[in-house]
Amino acid sequence: MNKLNQLKDLQLDLLKEVGNIGAGHAATALSTMIEKTIEMNVPKVKILPFSEIEEFLGGEDQVMVGIFLRVEGDVPGNMFFMMTKESAKQLLKYMLNSDDVKHEGFTDLEYSALNELGNILTGSYLSSLADFTNLKMNPTVPSIAIDMVGAILSFGLIQISQYSDVAIVIDTTFLDGNNLVEGHFFLIPDPESFQPLFSALGVPWE
Repeated sequence: MNKLNQLKDLQLDLLKEVGNIGAGHAATALSTMIEKTIEMNVPKVKILPFSEIEEFLGGEDQVMVGIFLRVEGDVPGNMFFMMTKESAKQLLKYMLNSDDVKHEGFTDLEYSALNELGNILTGSYLSSLADFTNLKMNPTVPSIAIDMVGAILSFGLIQISQYSDVAIVIDTTFLDGNNLVEGHFFLIPDPESFQPLFSALGVPWE
């Protein structure tokens, strides 16, 4: 944990800058996709232990949409984008240019749109981090789970927790006029990824 404390103390502002750049790229890509101006607030970045993720997302019974993928390259790991069903519906309304997304579940078309959303958002953040660190980070095709937080963590993050016990969290708020859509990115590097990542961020790793 000492290395994580070093990252938090010395380089958290750099991660915030990376998140800010990624947010700008994602907002531009999303705006182009839906032909509507979308802005993003400056993201909040923190290091979060696995044991606190469930509570951070509102408790085990909170229903969320989770878009997750594997990161390959110089810094292998996993990445999740989590948002509430309400936030997902709001984004889908813009993406599909339709108000008919108020039903309880999600259609095949909406699942496909959420996959595309995952490609855009996670790709934007990963490319920003890769450019900032000069490391190769290639995303795999994203998958989606819509369930209670406890269930998503059980089927997704629990397996990952065998290899890592912390996540880099990037909180993002999308803005469309007075409408707010909140999302949470979780970048979870594999243990062997910390050495190149810390070194690229200027923290010596011994």
